[in-house]
Amino acid sequence: MLAEMSERTESRKQRAARRAGEFPPVPEPLPRPVLDSHTHLDITVSEAGAPPRPPAAEQPGSAGSADDPVAAAIEVAAGVGVDRLVQVGVDVGSSRWSADAADRYPAVLATVALHPNEAPRLADLDEALRQIETLAARDRVRGIGETGMDFFRTGDEGRAAQEESFRAHVAIAKRYGKALVIHDRDAHADVLRVLDDEGAPDTVVLHCFSGDADFARECVRRGYLLSFAGTVTFGSAGALRAAAALTPLDQILVETDAPYLTPMPHRGRPNASYLIPLTVRSLAATTGADLDELCAAISATGDRVFGPW
Repeated sequence: MLAEMSERTESRKQRAARRAGEFPPVPEPLPRPVLDSHTHLDITVSEAGAPPRPPAAEQPGSAGSADDPVAAAIEVAAGVGVDRLVQVGVDVGSSRWSADAADRYPAVLATVALHPNEAPRLADLDEALRQIETLAARDRVRGIGETGMDFFRTGDEGRAAQEESFRAHVAIAKRYGKALVIHDRDAHADVLRVLDDEGAPDTVVLHCFSGDADFARECVRRGYLLSFAGTVTFGSAGALRAAAALTPLDQILVETDAPYLTPMPHRGRPNASYLIPLTVRSLAATTGADLDELCAAISATGDRVFGPW
């Protein structure tokens, strides 16, 4: 009970910080460009606005846009070496927004899906899935997700709808030859069970990987991609760092899940793609990889999974 109360308190604080737009300072740029494999620009700009641009970016004649917070967020990210973003849908509305954003902004590609916690709430799951499939056919939609299973927020009564939705998304990814982007929370064994039953698509990304070393080994063995978020920088995330340490560089992606999961030392403040360098540097220290080598591997994997932009 105390843990649940603490989590609720922390969530309220995080939401308040996002609404206040208290973005962290811009970090040191990376030596070569990478991508943010999972972000929510729509949520970020609606809750916290656009990240602050460095003074040089505010000079007259610079590209950017005080009147377009999405363009501003993309610009700030590019300034630190995050030159490609994958905008992720979680319901029909946000999936349509994501697909449209990918058409509008050259640095953005999209994924579309019903989040696993969304599926049990829908009055007509089949109709929502039909709309997701229509969006999946668009050229700049390169992934189906985030889909999967979440046993943390959805109880037993909603799990059948979650699994039905997950299986349908697997089928859509296979029909359209697109990456499957999985949300997995407290459901590792069941996620693997469904993938085994249905037959996994050629490309599977475990978004915001949350497993331990044993689960990581199983995912790596199957050829899945593990995408690490700011959680890998948290002091309590020793098991997650152990998982990252055993993952081959060509199976690693990095993400923000912005505006959530802000890396240390800024946990609790709003996240955005320009903070990816903090997570990448943490991963380099964890894996023992040269920073330049890690950036090159992440970039190549991103192009292999989602590209070309």
